[in-house]
Amino acid sequence: MPFQPYPNAAANQIYGLLFCDLPELFVNLRDQWPALFAKQPDEAALRTIAEDTSAEGRVRALAYGRLRELGKSIQPRILLGVVIEVALDAGLDVLAAYSEGGVRYINATGKMSIFEGDDHPVANEARALLAASQDVVNRIGPWDKARLPPPAAGRVRMSFIASDGLYFGEGQFEDLERDPLGGAVLNAATKLLAAITSLTTRG
Repeated sequence: MPFQPYPNAAANQIYGLLFCDLPELFVNLRDQWPALFAKQPDEAALRTIAEDTSAEGRVRALAYGRLRELGKSIQPRILLGVVIEVALDAGLDVLAAYSEGGVRYINATGKMSIFEGDDHPVANEARALLAASQDVVNRIGPWDKARLPPPAAGRVRMSFIASDGLYFGEGQFEDLERDPLGGAVLNAATKLLAAITSLTTRG
């Protein structure tokens, strides 16, 4: 894995999976989705996976990634996931939500919270974050270089995983908060994080 911001291997593994740009890490999907990893990929099979709106967002992102590698045409700006990274003095806080409803949170210590499906306790907050993120993707363009290392201390990065690649914005929290688009994403992310924290600290 190119980036390992946490002191434990499990958290680094989950972090690496968040962005859907390292297919070799998805070893658990090889049996269920062989088309994603075929040496001679089948365009029709990949397109079926990519366009299945009921499938996991990360799986669809892998399929779109392979189609891009093949030079195939795809519909742009289909949002499949969003990853918010906040570089704190104590470490990296990361919150991710995906199109099918899945949520991943890794706090600065490497402790993780994972929610699957679309009917979990923080599903409404996750949908709100995706809606705000789609507004950003509709207004900016994709990043055409390799994914950057985690942000430096004091900075926030918003990464948007879309059908045509990775979109992102980065800056100081206060600057992004004042931006109409970035502020809406941060506000939705804050509400999702609050809902997760409430669940994990309850009782």
